[in-house]
Amino acid sequence: MAKSSRILLALSCKVCKKQNYITVKSKINSQEALALLKFCNKCKKVTDHKEKKKLD
Repeated sequence: MAKSSRILLALSCKVCKKQNYITVKSKINSQEALALLKFCNKCKKVTDHKEKKKLD
């Protein structure tokens, strides 16, 4: 079976370190770490979320 070109990763809040989102990204098109502005339920505001390889 062919290996997928997408990897599963988690997005965690930079402020409180809580893992809030799970998403996929392409290994081929994006080599740099993913960083997005997303809503954090713990902080109750929009904060930076960074890529985290290990899923909790």
